[in-house]
Amino acid sequence: MKIQHRTYNLAFRYPFTISNGRTKTNQPTLVVQLEHLGYSGFGEAPAITYYNIPVEKMVEDLERKKFFAEKFAFTEPERYWHYLHHLFPTNPFLVCALDIAGWDLYGQMKGKPLHQLWTGSDKKKTQTDYTIGIDTIEKMVAKMQEKSWPVYKIKLGTENDIAIIEALRKHTDAVFRIDANAGWKAEEALEKITAFKHLGVEYIEQPLAKEDWEGMKWLFEKSPLPLYADESCVAEGDVDKCHQHFHGINIKLTKCSGLTPALRMIRRARELRMGVMVGSMNESTIGSAAIAHLQAQIDFLDADGPLLLKEDLATGLTYENGDVLLSAEPGLGIRFTDVYEKA
Repeated sequence: MKIQHRTYNLAFRYPFTISNGRTKTNQPTLVVQLEHLGYSGFGEAPAITYYNIPVEKMVEDLERKKFFAEKFAFTEPERYWHYLHHLFPTNPFLVCALDIAGWDLYGQMKGKPLHQLWTGSDKKKTQTDYTIGIDTIEKMVAKMQEKSWPVYKIKLGTENDIAIIEALRKHTDAVFRIDANAGWKAEEALEKITAFKHLGVEYIEQPLAKEDWEGMKWLFEKSPLPLYADESCVAEGDVDKCHQHFHGINIKLTKCSGLTPALRMIRRARELRMGVMVGSMNESTIGSAAIAHLQAQIDFLDADGPLLLKEDLATGLTYENGDVLLSAEPGLGIRFTDVYEKA
């Protein structure tokens, strides 16, 4: 195999703000390309500041061990993931990019889209939400009105959370999903969730700090709405930890290190009778396609990265009123464009 990589700093349509005042205007991301037997597979891993794995670290680790990553005799992606997992034990983001590329490569070798390899069917669709970041109420309303959508994911974690949802509700009948990004305390969360119950909110994502397991247990037993773990569910071992503390889990491909462990996390969550969503880390169409191929196996989908970005790196996904339509091409079904300059 041969491995190439490119880095980008993709601009958001709007400044993107979540709880604790964290705002960004650009999304740094790494794209890798695996070339093998005349096929090219692509994968992506966006960098998230608070996980301390910047794009530069991904590139450094890849360059340092590139010879070994290329030397592997590729036959199927699960074996490659295990090899990468041991080759880059402290860099799940890089492993994710290479794992997605491995699956894209494998799907092309088999001549099938990934979802057909996993389920043998492409009938079930799961609508993606469209994310509204924290802003003034007026600007949040304006963002929502600009993008008419059947499901919105609303970022919260402010003193005005209830007022925000009340204001947004006046302008749409769409379903709301709330992501607090660990911005609440337990009693505060229960008060707000009780109010949201009557405002068309479907579920709450990560209400409390990721280490507040005692508070989550208390809230889990009292919440009138389902609770989904995000920051509390990073890797495979976290699924069992979240059981009886959350009603479901949000899987982020980059954090858990790729499609291979994500598939196992879905199976384990189902064994525990937990709900499953797969979330976005503001990926371009490359990473978002990997997310969207899982939609037949999950309950909720958050794959709106390309809708939030001014720039994209590939074609192959079509968004129609909440539906994410995959191409019929094998693998991820994307075409890399590379029309933007490297970061």
